[in-house]
Amino acid sequence: MGNPRDQSLCYMKQKSILPFILIYSLFFFWGFIHNLDPILIPHLRRAFSLNTVEASLVDSAVYIGYFLMALPAGMIMRKYGYKTGILTGLALFATGCFLFVPAANTMQYAFFLSALFVVACGIAILETAANPYATILGSPETSTQRLNFAQSFNGLAAFIAPILGARFILSKNPLSSGQINAMTQQGREAYLLAETSTVKLPYIILGLAILVVFSVFFFAKLPDQKESDDSRETGVFHALRHSHLSWAVAAQFFYVGAQVCVLSFIVLFATRAAGISEKNAANYSGAAGLAFMLGRFIGTFFMRYITPPRLLAIYSVMCILLTLITIFASGIITLYAIIGMAFFMSIMFPTIFALGIHGLGDDTKSGSGLIIMSIVGGAALPPVLALIADRTGNIQNGYVVPMICFGFILLFALKGYKVKNLKPVLKIS
Repeated sequence: MGNPRDQSLCYMKQKSILPFILIYSLFFFWGFIHNLDPILIPHLRRAFSLNTVEASLVDSAVYIGYFLMALPAGMIMRKYGYKTGILTGLALFATGCFLFVPAANTMQYAFFLSALFVVACGIAILETAANPYATILGSPETSTQRLNFAQSFNGLAAFIAPILGARFILSKNPLSSGQINAMTQQGREAYLLAETSTVKLPYIILGLAILVVFSVFFFAKLPDQKESDDSRETGVFHALRHSHLSWAVAAQFFYVGAQVCVLSFIVLFATRAAGISEKNAANYSGAAGLAFMLGRFIGTFFMRYITPPRLLAIYSVMCILLTLITIFASGIITLYAIIGMAFFMSIMFPTIFALGIHGLGDDTKSGSGLIIMSIVGGAALPPVLALIADRTGNIQNGYVVPMICFGFILLFALKGYKVKNLKPVLKIS
């Protein structure tokens, strides 16, 4: 059989490295826009005088889009293939970015949430296509490592986006709620217009970049998946007969909920629990992104020597310990604990995904859609954290939510990932 890594390299030489480059670019772009959310949440919270729960609707708008579009995305790919799915996702992604311009002009919070929802619908389709596509572009034995490597570009975006977003979006001299309320009606409107207008340029640039990527994908020739000749149409939920997929769907729900709780609230957490200004807090958000990126690259390396389930279990235990520090410690050490969590969370999404779709055969596309649908955890769980924070008056108490999530992921890593009735691996041509 030979070395799996050599098989992947051989595949790349025989086919083309272009599909890898194009797919990896998608991981960067959706990672970039997701990691603008920690900047967008405190910015809109202050501009619209929102409480923590209302501000958390930014994440809810995004991840409800995932929930609603994941299964239609699977249907699109089953009928028209991966390339059509990717093009559809890119078109929605770019449209949502451009909708930030009218959202800023109308100065309506609901319009911002709508723009984020459209962006999320596009990304849901992209993730449903790109994650399984990355696993089949090469040797099956290294699929988990390959997906972790692809997701490393998501980590790179997590490092860059908060730093750039803070420079473009956050105010240099933010006003308190009291100062805003003391303004005249005309003054408040002028201030709100100035605050909301800062989001235009970053999203316009991102939208134009996505259109460029769309054009490249449109003209590129990409290998597609060949399903077995005896494949037959079955219901989407038919794939759930694979017990390890069911576990993966639940584990991904809790993982994404934990990730959003940890990373999206980091700026707000830093200002409340560590007494840091928003501008400086954005740098810590960038540090968390850097830790996230390094965790992916280092985790991919470790998988040469440690099986993915075992590494996932080790990282889950570390995250549980770090959440305890976040809850019960005080000062800057709590922020360092969050950055540590970003490192150990890094491999979780791609590892759960790859373990979940392993051996699904003709159910791979449906299984992929179901796992992406479970990303709705990012909509459901952050408001729970926010509610605990508002009710108790201490944002640290809310971090019991991600701690419980990491506990379930540990169970998946120890037991739930095990495959029964292994199906033939799908091939590409």
